[in-house]
Amino acid sequence: MAEEKAAKEAEEISRVKLPRGNQVIGVLEARLGGSRMRVRCFDNKTRICRIPGRLKKKLWVRDGDTVLVEPWELGGNEKGDVVYVYTRNQVRWLKNKGLVKEVAVSEEF
Repeated sequence: MAEEKAAKEAEEISRVKLPRGNQVIGVLEARLGGSRMRVRCFDNKTRICRIPGRLKKKLWVRDGDTVLVEPWELGGNEKGDVVYVYTRNQVRWLKNKGLVKEVAVSEEF
């Protein structure tokens, strides 16, 4: 059982989804209800983001989670979609690589 857990953690680290194009990494500040949330992105902007319908039942988020945000084409400075939620190990890896600066890793898992 412990070997499976260690293998799963190693697999998660090797498959970290990096930002592409105009995607940015952010930290979830507050859930607003109706699959909407306020995310503070690392490009110094706060966006109202939503979880797209195709991912609504697959992505579970909590306050303080690190997420990958894709800004909208119209109103991209204010709104966006949450594309991916990073795990604790993935956040540590991103922090070691210098992609994430000031994220406090929560130990509530």
